[in-house]
This record gives sequence, C-alpha cells and structure tokens, in this order.
Amino acid sequence: PLGRVIAGSYDWKLIFTGIGVLSLIAMFVLLLTIPKSKGDTPVPLREQLSLLKTPRIAIALSIGFFWIMGYTIVYTYISPFLLNITGMSDRMISVGLFAFGIASLLGSQVGGYGADKWGIPRTMIGGLLFHSGILLLITGFAHTSVYLVFPLLMLWSFFAWSTGPVQQVYLIAMAPKASGIVLSLNTSILQLGMAAGAVIGGMVVENISLQAVGFIGAIGVALGVIPAVLSLSMRKKSDIRVKE
Repeated sequence: PLGRVIAGSYDWKLIFTGIGVLSLIAMFVLLLTIPKSKGDTPVPLREQLSLLKTPRIAIALSIGFFWIMGYTIVYTYISPFLLNITGMSDRMISVGLFAFGIASLLGSQVGGYGADKWGIPRTMIGGLLFHSGILLLITGFAHTSVYLVFPLLMLWSFFAWSTGPVQQVYLIAMAPKASGIVLSLNTSILQLGMAAGAVIGGMVVENISLQAVGFIGAIGVALGVIPAVLSLSMRKKSDIRVKE
C-alpha cells in the first residue's frame, strides 16, 4: 500500500531505493541486537534433500507449493484486477491492500491457534477450502459491487495466510530432529510456487483474461487439498501401526 502511494506521488524507482536503505538499516540493527552464538553443524545439501525421499514429507511439502501458487496467480495482478475489473479507485486500492496486510497478520495468528485448538487436519484443509472458495466469490462478484469485493478481499487474505503456521507445525511434527532443514525446504518450495504462480498468472492474463486469474488461482489452491488429505491419511495409518 505504501508503495502504491509513493509510486503515485513520486517516481516508482524511489520505492526500490527506500527498500535498499531500510534493508541496510535493518541489517545494522540486527548486527547490534542479536547476541553472538555458535552456528549449527553444517549439513551437506545431499543430506538435506534426502528428506524428500520420505513420501509423507515430500507430499506435505507440495501442499505449500499449490497454496502459494494459487495465491500468487491472483496476487501478482491484484492491483490491475481491482482497478480494471472491480472498478476500485487508486485510493481505495491502497486502503484495501493495507487492510489486506492486517488481515494476513490476523490469519497467521488464528492459523497457529487453530493448529493447537482444532487440530492440524481441520485447520489446514478448512483454510485451503475457504481460500479457494473466496477466490471464486471474488471472481464471480468482481463486476457487481466494490463494497462486496472489499470484505471478500480481507477474508481471502485471512484464510490464505492461516495456512502458513499450520504447514510449519505439521512439517516440524514429521521431522522434529531435522526441523531446521525441513523448514528450509518448505521455504524453497514456497519460492518455487511463487515463481510458478507469477508465470501462470501472466499466461492467463495474456491468453484468457485478467478476471480469469481468480478462477485459475482458486483451482491452484484447491489442488493443495489433495496432497493435504493424502499426507494426513498417511499420518493416521502410521499412528495405527504404532498403536498395534
């Protein structure tokens, strides 16, 4: 949101200059505030990637890929989507994206709470289904009312980012002794999903329509339910074997 305001009032290149300066300040603050400590024992890349040989972990990691891919398909083009499809003004888009960020913060908090309170299966699968469903609603009601799309935008952000903490808790539970490695693999998979989502979104806009990114993004998120159900069912089977 701040980037949109700056780009609209000044030169858009100023945004990147500001990010660079703020990053340098952050590095300096971290250098002064984080206490010195010994690093972990280096783990060879081959050993890190060996976790992917475990089917349940590999399948669980793909949940994040589909979740963030579907999200990025839409979010990459969220400004032109809101401007040209829903008819929002520049000012309202800036306000909407600011509220979008707050909703994502709340969603991540509720996602972590839900993993403890309601369990991983309900929180994860429920979040993915709501995420996908709301994207369909945004696409369907895009031309009707700005005041209807606005709250849907908040709900999209809320449920989209409720998945992140649940995914991390789930992965750590599967590999508690290699939590750092499995979380780093998860981050790499998420980055790959973001790249794939941006590419797919561009293809959709170029070959179908700008509005279609919402529909395709919803499908991408819904695909994440498949590995989620499969991975969770594998967990139940392993639990049964341990009891036996």
